[in-house]
Amino acid sequence: MILENKRVLITGGTGSLGRVLVRRLLSGEIGHLARLIVFSRDEAKQHEMRMAYQSRRFATDEIIYRNFKKTLEFYIGDVRDFHSIAEAMKEVDVVFNAAALKQVPTCEYFPYEAIKTNVLGPENIVRAISESKLPVKTVVGISTDKACKPVNVMGMTKAIQERIFTSANLSCPHTRFICVRYGNVLASRGSVIPLFLDQIRSGGPLTITTLDMTRFLLTLDRAVDTIFEAVKEALPGQNFIPKVPSAKVVDIADILIGDHSIEKKLIGIRPGEKTHEILISEEECHRTLEREDYYVVEPILPELRFGREEPVGIAKEYSSADRAMDKRTLETFLEALNLADYLKAPQEEFLR
Repeated sequence: MILENKRVLITGGTGSLGRVLVRRLLSGEIGHLARLIVFSRDEAKQHEMRMAYQSRRFATDEIIYRNFKKTLEFYIGDVRDFHSIAEAMKEVDVVFNAAALKQVPTCEYFPYEAIKTNVLGPENIVRAISESKLPVKTVVGISTDKACKPVNVMGMTKAIQERIFTSANLSCPHTRFICVRYGNVLASRGSVIPLFLDQIRSGGPLTITTLDMTRFLLTLDRAVDTIFEAVKEALPGQNFIPKVPSAKVVDIADILIGDHSIEKKLIGIRPGEKTHEILISEEECHRTLEREDYYVVEPILPELRFGREEPVGIAKEYSSADRAMDKRTLETFLEALNLADYLKAPQEEFLR
């Protein structure tokens, strides 16, 4: 059990991924933790999580008492603030960096805010380990398909995060820095399925960007599976990428509409959006290893690849345009998810 008796910190631990990651880590499936620290700047979400895990519906201030003596610990802080993240990481073995500004249009309108969270945040983690000689053994950067051949600020900043963590393997040789990169997470905050269902409940219309748009699809649990696989298997600088299906967004809309009389409205591509997403670029193909359920992209820096297995490469870039499910297969895929259960309130989601 690779995380047995380890001290783990999750930045952005109150987000959609963070909540599921917390639940899975506390299950003990890859080891029973000595401590799990949820690090975020949102006190309200931390309060909700703390009450849920203590099985409380209502609470006053006493709910925070003895916070630092519990296995699940909550820490108010911000990856943008060096002293904040450095203090939280003092006695940590593993860091999962899930803190991010991830809404594509928002990042386009406030690009420097995205830089502060998605670029300066990772740099603060590396700097804290380097300057304070922290005993962190592994740092996992959570990335996105938008970091591959990026055309938007969100993707550009996430691509830089990947490179910051890659190069940190040279400046902090006692810490393993690795990444995972995946596509659209079904039913996470801001994703398309909750939007469509809300528009259906409101009587429509469903807003479609273009009829050709495709997206990779995976569940939050599949995202966590990828993270756990990387923690168990990744070498310094490697980027783990799951093999996942994709679909046309308009097909998702049609299936969710079903027999309802709901109008679809074309609104055009939003600022910074791509028609198709890419998980592995043509430049990365020659340094990509293929596993049964994953691809592993070797680091761009040759010093980190020295003496490793020679990648056989893949023939072409990994694009959502090439793997789109037909409508019948997509319908079966969505039915298997039991979306009504999957879209429960956040405080229930991480207790499932």
